[in-house]
Amino acid sequence: MKLFNTALFLVCTLLFCKVAAQNSEMATVKGGDYLPLYGAADKMVNVESFMIDVYPVTNADFLKFVKEYPQWKKSNVKSLFADESYLTKWKTDESFSGLPNAPVTNVSWFAAKKYCECLGKRLPKMDEWEFAAMANENVPDARKVEAYNQYILNWYETPKTFNKPIGSTFKNYWGVYDLHGLVWEWTQDFNTVLISGESRKDVDKDSNLFCGSAAIGASDLMNYAAFMRYAFRGSMKARYSSQNLGFRCAKDIEN
Repeated sequence: MKLFNTALFLVCTLLFCKVAAQNSEMATVKGGDYLPLYGAADKMVNVESFMIDVYPVTNADFLKFVKEYPQWKKSNVKSLFADESYLTKWKTDESFSGLPNAPVTNVSWFAAKKYCECLGKRLPKMDEWEFAAMANENVPDARKVEAYNQYILNWYETPKTFNKPIGSTFKNYWGVYDLHGLVWEWTQDFNTVLISGESRKDVDKDSNLFCGSAAIGASDLMNYAAFMRYAFRGSMKARYSSQNLGFRCAKDIEN
């Protein structure tokens, strides 16, 4: 029976991988050192090279996932793994609203994590996501480019961008689309940073209670675009979902 269950799991995984192949294109991001917003002003963080999905996961992609794994349908998902907003815009378990190629939203961290794992991938680490997302069309680090930060801030003020199809925004230096401009995105370690602390290793504070009210330890207090992302992440819990929060997958580079 154990062998049968293992074989069945592998078959289901392979089938899901096949139907999800249309959105499986990944880009390689060459790693390096960068200075994040959180922590000490002179503490660089090393990011190893990794791969990340070119586009966010779409409604159509996620529909195929819930068909293969019905425990993640809106009527079946356990409350431990998703709140009441999970897939709230979907009309039924297998009928979403909006465009098939728009980013899926109202998905919990648990569901996003499982989706990636079923494809042999994972959610991007926060530093990986930030490292990839600091690139504009021309340079790998555009954080000091005023027009780039203004573009991100303008997006934050634009309603219902989650209804747009993937690929609507620019292709960045690494060949990745829509890191800014469509939806916020889950990361693997989304709530491990307290901007008000000295580092992510603070053990005397509850990161789940952080609401973005201060930025005492920020390395660049003028970088409001990035600070708003950290604040949003810090206010989330893994079972939460939001209409402007989606995800994409990442993967280690095999040696």
